[in-house]
Amino acid sequence: MDLLQFIISLLITAVAVFITAKILSGVTVSGFGSSILVALLLGIVNAIVKPILIFLTIPITIVTLGLFLLVINALMIMLVDAMLSGFKVKNFWWALLFSIILSILNGFLQWVF
Repeated sequence: MDLLQFIISLLITAVAVFITAKILSGVTVSGFGSSILVALLLGIVNAIVKPILIFLTIPITIVTLGLFLLVINALMIMLVDAMLSGFKVKNFWWALLFSIILSILNGFLQWVF
């Protein structure tokens, strides 16, 4: 992936984060700049921390037929929340809903653009 594709993908994800935060009352983003930071940090966390958690929770993931991956996604959202001051998620359930809506919206926007 070249730099231009990375920047476009990052901006699309930032737009998805911004829109999703506006839809959900339990999630706040202070501005579009914070959305870009959330998208960037979420990408880094998903590339480094998430694979480790997935490996460590393989038995639980198998028993739940993959549904535990939704919990891992929510935990990644909460980790980004703890790292950034301009992004706040009220609790685990808002993080879970945010991750589901963000995935759907981001997939749609990536498909469109």
